[in-house]
Amino acid sequence: MVLRSVLLFVLAAVLEIGGAWLVWQGVREQRGLVWVGAGVLALGAYGFVAAFQPDPHFGRVLAAYGGVFIAGSLLWGVVADGFRPDRWDLTGAAVALIGVGLIMYAPR
Repeated sequence: MVLRSVLLFVLAAVLEIGGAWLVWQGVREQRGLVWVGAGVLALGAYGFVAAFQPDPHFGRVLAAYGGVFIAGSLLWGVVADGFRPDRWDLTGAAVALIGVGLIMYAPR
């Protein structure tokens, strides 16, 4: 169950961050409407993927996903844009991922 949840978070991050990046590229880098359209489709798909999380509570899932988004965004920047996170970026991402673990997987 935890593995499924983690994989869904990773897929959601790829879709949401990737979708936002495609829109950014289409608008800010003037790559055109095809890029924007692909981004909008990816962002829509993100919403569906998030709905498949095993936890039934929307607020918990989206709050936890916020931590995945933080870490995933930094990683995306490294891979796609040559961004170099500093120690504070990495520390913040680690804290956020610890939060994900507490929110989603702590025993209740």
